[in-house]
Formats: sequence, C-alpha cells, structure tokens
Amino acid sequence: MSKIGFGFGGGEEKKGVKINYEEVNKLTKEYKNLKKYMKTNLYQIQTLSGQETKISKLLKDYGDKADGTSERQTKTNS
Repeated sequence: MSKIGFGFGGGEEKKGVKINYEEVNKLTKEYKNLKKYMKTNLYQIQTLSGQETKISKLLKDYGDKADGTSERQTKTNS
C-alpha cells in the first residue's frame, strides 16, 4: 500500500486507495457490451414496442440522473 504525503511538512500521511483492476476491467467490458447492444436494431425495436430491455431495467434500478439516484432509491431512503 502506497502512502501519499500532503501538507508542507510532509510529516502527515494518508493511506492510498487500493483498486482492484480485475474488477475495473470486468465493469468496463460489461459497459462496452451494453453500449454495443444499445446500437443494435433489436434494441431499437424493443424500445419502440415498449418491451422491457436490459438497459431499462438498469435505469430503473440505478437511475439515469448524473448523481446515480433513481426514483425507487429515493423512495426507499425517505
């Protein structure tokens, strides 16, 4: 674990953040697959016909706002 110094004296240190790059790679791969799926004709047909898609399920669960909140999450938190 690397330590990062801050301040003028450099005596105070904080611990660095550990990142699991395997998990980051998995998430990146999944994201790319979803973006590729969104470009397909099948996705367009399903959205026009009103069918539930993988993307609409994710947006319902995690929200489509920039802060990542959804209506369902805000209702449960209130």
